[in-house]
Amino acid sequence: MAEHINTKVQPVEQVRLGAVKAAIWRNEGENGPRFNVTFERLYRNEQGQWRSTFSFGQGDLLLLAKVADGAHTRIQRMIAESKPPQPRRRGAA
Repeated sequence: MAEHINTKVQPVEQVRLGAVKAAIWRNEGENGPRFNVTFERLYRNEQGQWRSTFSFGQGDLLLLAKVADGAHTRIQRMIAESKPPQPRRRGAA
């Protein structure tokens, strides 16, 4: 019997504050990694089940901005980590 393998692509990182979440996706290109971000807002429906939407209300916008800032910071870190170390220059302290 063949084993079922989950091939669903997962984000490399997530940033969440309250009900607002960012998923960071990494794609390898010729010039190194590229990153994209998707945003969603989590909520419970009338039956108490968790759902998500890509729509944000006025009250969500500050959290959305903070989540976007956190995603940007994490992407910058991942870019820096993916670059090969630079050789030290002679005479540098």
